[in-house]
Amino acid sequence: MENHIPSDDNIANWKGIDIIYFQEDLRKHSKANISEKSFYTYFKTSPVLKLPRIDILNLLSIYAGYISWYEFKKNHPLAQEILENFSENSSKLQEIKVEIDPKPIQKDNIVEEKPVEETKEEIPVIQINNSDLEEVKQLSTSNNTTNLPSKKRKKIFQEYIFTGLTAILTLVVGYLGFGDDIFGKTYTYNFMDADRNSAIANTLEVKVIKENESPIFYRIKPKEPFYYSTKDKNLKMVISSPFYENLEVNRNLDNAPDEETILLSPDDYKMAVYTFSKKDMRETAEEIKQKRRQLENLIAENAVIYQVFDSEIYGVETLNRQKYITLLTIPTTSLKNLNIIEMTKDKGKIVAIKFKIDNEKP
Repeated sequence: MENHIPSDDNIANWKGIDIIYFQEDLRKHSKANISEKSFYTYFKTSPVLKLPRIDILNLLSIYAGYISWYEFKKNHPLAQEILENFSENSSKLQEIKVEIDPKPIQKDNIVEEKPVEETKEEIPVIQINNSDLEEVKQLSTSNNTTNLPSKKRKKIFQEYIFTGLTAILTLVVGYLGFGDDIFGKTYTYNFMDADRNSAIANTLEVKVIKENESPIFYRIKPKEPFYYSTKDKNLKMVISSPFYENLEVNRNLDNAPDEETILLSPDDYKMAVYTFSKKDMRETAEEIKQKRRQLENLIAENAVIYQVFDSEIYGVETLNRQKYITLLTIPTTSLKNLNIIEMTKDKGKIVAIKFKIDNEKP
């Protein structure tokens, strides 16, 4: 890479910031990119069981000065031999030998079926006597007595309708009087920026605290309200965001409105760092120097800074203050994908930052 020396000659030991600069250099030379997830999958796993996809191989070949992956292999016979050995070894690892010991079928175990002789069934002769005929007559007369007059049937039908309507009316009255106690009630909370009087455009975290219970966490998407259903009479929640002051809210729900707007005060320090990370890449050298000085005033010298990755193997890496400021001040396309997850401030300085650079598909 032209403008950055990696922290290690072995690509498997590269840090997150090394990968970022490599991606930037790759975009300049190959007009394409390899995602962070693909990088960790193919270059930072051990042992390597499969080659990268052909599009990634072509991209890296172009970066190395060749037209395609085919031309690279053609000009490097030794690499072709290594790849063939790699494919052979990986296929051997995946083979599973299963031995089968078939047992011959013994003729002695075969039971010959004998034909079953057909038997003729005798049809019994049914005899009907006079007593049976009398019972049939009595049954038919009893059925006739069950046919009630139409007026009586209509009265029974009306009684059923009255009973059903009474039950439905009882349920409706019970729901109106005690529905909230039985089924709970849903409350809606909207969040607004106290300075700008606009909906919060960042992700919020709401922590609902109940007595003698563990807190329940909810993540609210930008500009969306928080819906909460409960049968409780009191509500205690803590609202937090990377760019706003934490706010504790306590509500008595006996007479609380169904919908409410809550104002959040912006944290100027956190908002300033976020604004710096989103500035225009086409800045002059003097503007970049000024930006560095402002960031050095905002971030504590011993601040703990974490970069979070999507990879299951390498989840978190740490950066010092100078590396983080360099990342924010050097114009790269990765800055537009920078997402600040959490910030902590103490005595007027930012002492902890957790951020993530979202992946781009290759």
